[in-house]
Amino acid sequence: MAIKVRFFQVVTRVVAVLLVPVGFCRAPGRGRFLACQWALSLRFPAEDLRGLAPETLAAFTRARAEAFWRGGQLIGLTSGYRTAREQCRIFAEEVWRTGSVQAARRRVLPPEESSHVRGYGLDVRPTEGARWLERHGWRYGLYRVYDNEWWHFEYRTAAPTRLPHPDAAPRRRP
Repeated sequence: MAIKVRFFQVVTRVVAVLLVPVGFCRAPGRGRFLACQWALSLRFPAEDLRGLAPETLAAFTRARAEAFWRGGQLIGLTSGYRTAREQCRIFAEEVWRTGSVQAARRRVLPPEESSHVRGYGLDVRPTEGARWLERHGWRYGLYRVYDNEWWHFEYRTAAPTRLPHPDAAPRRRP
């Protein structure tokens, strides 16, 4: 597995380096940033950044550019913004899978409580990228908020208290 991860890191970096001149032509002063985003979009073609709150999108793209150029880490988005309907479906599936609302809430929140529906939640990959984000994400307002979800980060203006799981958070009123 490590060989595959390293292979993708090297290929993505080579692509980004080749795209830097194009990036500079497109936006002087932001060429490396653009080249990084383009290369990562090729590496993670299924990711969808649409719907994220503007501050979440800005924080995420800046953080992953830093991780890419300075840390050599690739950070992809598995899931970001979700519609209330999509979140409701995911929650209902988890209720069915676990057999209870209480058990489901330990992994998935209903739409009215989900940071994904508000555009602030990010599920990232791979684990190495999530580790980088856990160490450095605070610089961008990105925090891992649950012990049981290594992949889930949220944009926050202040560091939150880490919780054991989503259901440990005080419930929000719709």
